[in-house]
Amino acid sequence: MTISELTGALTDPDLLASYRRDEADLCEAGTPLAVLRPTSTEDVVRAVKWAAKFNVPIVPQGARTGLAGGANAIDGCLVLSMTNMNRILEIDRSNRLAVVQPGVVNAVLSRAANAEGLRYPPDPGSWETSTIGGNVATNAGGMCCVKYGVTTEYVLGLEVVLADGRVMRTGRRTPKGVAGYDLTRLFVGSEGTLGIITEITLALKPAGSEPLTLVAVFPSTAAAGDAVDRIFTAGLAPSLLELLDQVHLNAIEDYRPMGLDTSAKAILLAAADADLDAIAAQCQTAGAIDIWQATDATEAAELLQARRVAHPAMEKLAMTMFEHGGLIIDDIAVPRTRLAELLDEIEAIALKHGVTVGVVGHAGDGNLHPNIVVDRTDPGSVHKGHLVFDEIMERGLAMGGTCTGEHGVGLLKRDWLAAEAGPVSIEVQRAIKTALDPANLLNPGKVFSLT
Repeated sequence: MTISELTGALTDPDLLASYRRDEADLCEAGTPLAVLRPTSTEDVVRAVKWAAKFNVPIVPQGARTGLAGGANAIDGCLVLSMTNMNRILEIDRSNRLAVVQPGVVNAVLSRAANAEGLRYPPDPGSWETSTIGGNVATNAGGMCCVKYGVTTEYVLGLEVVLADGRVMRTGRRTPKGVAGYDLTRLFVGSEGTLGIITEITLALKPAGSEPLTLVAVFPSTAAAGDAVDRIFTAGLAPSLLELLDQVHLNAIEDYRPMGLDTSAKAILLAAADADLDAIAAQCQTAGAIDIWQATDATEAAELLQARRVAHPAMEKLAMTMFEHGGLIIDDIAVPRTRLAELLDEIEAIALKHGVTVGVVGHAGDGNLHPNIVVDRTDPGSVHKGHLVFDEIMERGLAMGGTCTGEHGVGLLKRDWLAAEAGPVSIEVQRAIKTALDPANLLNPGKVFSLT
């Protein structure tokens, strides 16, 4: 085996170290044999054929903003960093679609679409840095998916390099199409375990007007959860409905002061085109102690920025609490009618174990991200963090929820996927993996093991 066959492969140890992992704390990561940064489908084909020839595992990576260890390297693997495949190949105004390479950053596509009077709605919190390929691989969501849906709703077709180096195209450019199995959706959310995505055809929406925004302040997280239930029971349709608990409010104010009410137990950020007064009324009925609306687009954008900086703010909090502080980030989703109950359960679990847990999430989807603060260097702290993580997951699944709303399974949630899906479903998924990747070279060990 000779790396020299791979033109442009990086092997410098310092460079390899920077490609070992994504942003998931406390997930194992290995050291790659080499890193390759392809610029074309042909480059990917050559790399995959080389890896198949020498039985070298491949770990595809985007911007490594993931939070489940799905992009973590394993020892001796070839990392395919797709960030140099970053061209927007087409924006078609008439057919309302875009064709992009996987390394295009979400915000770059969004701005390019806006310039054409169109909109790409999926907007994960990492939209300024995460790539469309990574969004597709994890079926990412975002703040506006409560109204507009997650990534899979916008993926019309894919170009994929299979484990043997063959190139397959899936899907279509038409609004409708039901010919054959839906192979496009099979690859969306597959986390690089079935093939390497090299081109993506996406549906776009008309740009529309900027929605109005409000903040509702609550005396408890459960009251905020009750407000969410009331909003949807009343038939209202917010385009955004986000929750921040008191831990996050304090962390954000410490990270980037913006005048948030840190005495509140929770706030809801809501946006809507026409229903904002009715949403405010439901929040008031649920016990909101203060409600106010943004007066212009600039103020509304500042409010949403508070939500977008939640993750770095919590990272700073962890490092303030412990010299080697870290986060275990959950991604649990439950039916909206169980949201208040889950919030109460999370608070009780954190108190029981004496662990700081900050809750943020897409409340309109019943999707919460409990951020569990741990000391990486203290085994006892890490153990308690994992106990909290598991108990939250157990309670969420018992409420009819899912172990991941948008972050993917990666390494962090393999056992919980098995618990949620059941043995028959896992057997079918393993059969699909074996059919497409019989040598188990594509991102092995992620999502589930083959043993």
